[in-house]
Amino acid sequence: MEYEQYHVPVMLNEAIEALAIKPDGVYVDVTLGGGGHSRAILQHLNAAGRLFSFDQDADAIAHAEQSAHDDTTQASQWTLVRSNFRYLKNWMRYYEIKAIDGLLADLGVSSHHFDQSERGFSFRFDAPLDMRMNQQARRTAAHVVNTYSEQQLTDIFRLYGELKQAHRLAKAIVRQRQSSELATTGELAQLASPILGPDRERKDLAKVFQALRIEVNAEMEALQQMLTQATELLRPGGRLVVMSYHSLEDRIVKHHIRAAAADDQPTQDIYGHATTPLRAVGKPVQPSEQEQQDNPRSRSARLRVAEKA
Repeated sequence: MEYEQYHVPVMLNEAIEALAIKPDGVYVDVTLGGGGHSRAILQHLNAAGRLFSFDQDADAIAHAEQSAHDDTTQASQWTLVRSNFRYLKNWMRYYEIKAIDGLLADLGVSSHHFDQSERGFSFRFDAPLDMRMNQQARRTAAHVVNTYSEQQLTDIFRLYGELKQAHRLAKAIVRQRQSSELATTGELAQLASPILGPDRERKDLAKVFQALRIEVNAEMEALQQMLTQATELLRPGGRLVVMSYHSLEDRIVKHHIRAAAADDQPTQDIYGHATTPLRAVGKPVQPSEQEQQDNPRSRSARLRVAEKA
């Protein structure tokens, strides 16, 4: 399976090393994207090994299918799953896979998405407010900003964007749409910029767009569901490898690995022994200084590794 430079994978070597790949194992890449991680996993598998790669984005799927068509040498080992990773367990059941040896999740948005102006992921372009990973889905960013209540918008910008100006921005959006709806990324950026201020305008605009993207694609709910299902599917000794790019994602991954209860303590059995199903492997890993220079997208990345008990 060959890939063009559709997207530069982050911490490729670190992720593959963390998976501790068994040549005859069963692995899942729940974020196919440009396919760099999937290709590297396949290179470590023998004829008995299997890889399942998930993606819901039509562009990524088309790119992967073309690449697989061009190189059929490992076609029997690789299965493309056209779906959101929140349905991981259902698809593994469909393919009669009862357990897996490792799962990789690169939660970052592909650089390809940011560079496609018409997808509306970036404020660098004036484009329709879309932001859907699955272009068949109904909810768009335009739907969110033009129909959600002021409180709902405040909550989204505060929780998913961690913006101090969340309420002011939500109030401005509601006021604006009384005269005309917001239809493009340019209109949203123009409205938000004076509220965010000149010192952190670009960084905070990125947070505004991040918050809307997370809401449009229900990313946090999908992440939690995927982590729960992955933990159930992993064999003892199997590896969970997750790369996150902002603090909200990272907290969810960290807390899942700890299997924290409401009081932030691991659950216990009747004998008082911890029943945490996963154990952290090493400390979180960040990209090398060289990678951060070569690939600016990697600068906020953090890789966490856990092993099934």
